[in-house]
Amino acid sequence: MGLLEVIGPVMVGPSSSHTAGACRLALLARHTLLSPPTEATLTLHGSFAKTAKGHGTDRALAAGLLGYQPDDARIPEALTLAAREGLDLEFVTKDLGDVHPNTVQFSLAAEGETLTLTGSSLGGGVVRVFRVDGFEINFSGGYHTLLVRHTDRAGVIATVARVLADDAVNIATLHCARGSHARGQRGGAAMMSLELETPPSAHVLAYLAQLSAVAWLRLLPDVMQG
Repeated sequence: MGLLEVIGPVMVGPSSSHTAGACRLALLARHTLLSPPTEATLTLHGSFAKTAKGHGTDRALAAGLLGYQPDDARIPEALTLAAREGLDLEFVTKDLGDVHPNTVQFSLAAEGETLTLTGSSLGGGVVRVFRVDGFEINFSGGYHTLLVRHTDRAGVIATVARVLADDAVNIATLHCARGSHARGQRGGAAMMSLELETPPSAHVLAYLAQLSAVAWLRLLPDVMQG
């Protein structure tokens, strides 16, 4: 167990789960878009729904969507700053089912793009994203994470892994999922998440993006640092 797991992350409080974790989830959601979001509906579940204002979860989520880190002194003013930046925020509460109590679903819109992402804050600032655009995916934000939306056909995963290996990038975890409408069927849409120990080179990302089976890819930063 590391020191940060004992004393918690460096952050603007009051809660590592409800503020630092919330901010990190929002940062991951922001980086899954090509451009900063202009509209966001945040659906809060369980404990997040009950203590959103008291523990600053609403402000932490807004801050992450603005690109602020958990220790940013602007977090207490994030709702005001979001409005100033043209980010239209809506907070709703809903039972999202059998998920962690500290769970939020992001429904985001940016220039020419929409995205949904759902994740949980697990305690001590640790987070887990488990759904992106309806794909049951799995990543922690503790590595550089490559998300690849692609056609589910033979050789795609192997090609991505081989290209990364040629770039001397080690894969820490790899998770693949078919769309819910295509469970058990080949040839439909799929998504993979790869947690990487180092970020790939720009030319490698450009090469992967132009593969015929790849619809889009995103490289997300390690949000657990600090």
